[in-house]
Amino acid sequence: MTLIKSIVFKKDGKKRYGKGFSREELKKAGLNVREALKLSIPVDSRRKTVHEENVSTIKDFLKSNKKVSKPQKEENLKAKSALEKA
Repeated sequence: MTLIKSIVFKKDGKKRYGKGFSREELKKAGLNVREALKLSIPVDSRRKTVHEENVSTIKDFLKSNKKVSKPQKEENLKAKSALEKA
């Protein structure tokens, strides 16, 4: 499983890894909190900031882990029904 980390900025402008992504970052990436937790993406409910680096990190993660589940399910159902009829 791939580990994904958010980046936050300290007061002096330096970057560090955060505890998770903010809700607004998830919203801009097209996810809600429940979907993010299912995908093992950490969520920090205390954070209010939105960093574009984090949004792009989430989008890249989603592209690399994209699954096509609906066509596989339909094919599996057709194959099972064909086996049962035979």
